[in-house]
Amino acid sequence: MKNTVADQSVGIPITYAHGIREQVKLGPKISKQVKRKLRLVARIVQGGGMQRVFRQLFNVGPDEKLLKVSQCHLFTTAGPIAGLLFISTEKLAFSSERSLRFTTSTGEFIRVPYKVFIPLKKIKRAAPSVNVNNPREKYIKIVTVDNFDFWFVGLVNYKKSFKHIQQAICQSSMR
Repeated sequence: MKNTVADQSVGIPITYAHGIREQVKLGPKISKQVKRKLRLVARIVQGGGMQRVFRQLFNVGPDEKLLKVSQCHLFTTAGPIAGLLFISTEKLAFSSERSLRFTTSTGEFIRVPYKVFIPLKKIKRAAPSVNVNNPREKYIKIVTVDNFDFWFVGLVNYKKSFKHIQQAICQSSMR
């Protein structure tokens, strides 16, 4: 039986179920994750939808179009950070679901969202990757022209997300 066969007991594709499992595995207790997801949905609805949230979070040009949004984690040296991966006609952009706490030079604490954006023209390659010890754990590795690596993990629909990233990079290189 292939991973893409639907699980008859719940009626969803097995690959989708694995993606959800990866999301749950990377985060805290399920009850906290449900609360975070509800806050995220509320933020998106209050913000006027994904397109408007994207435009509010990142510097977006007038001709730039949002192609796809995926929930995922950005893997950092401090561990995975839950958030949204925005794929547009100009960039890959990530924004954390919740603000992170930092200490300023004066010793004060501030909370800011963790944001990353990578212009598509600065991407050297995007590569699918699998944990050799656990093949169900899949990652998308983005390497920039200045050799920085970004690892997007815990994607609910890994194959679709990778396909959209590849298409965006390809279309960007044609312009």
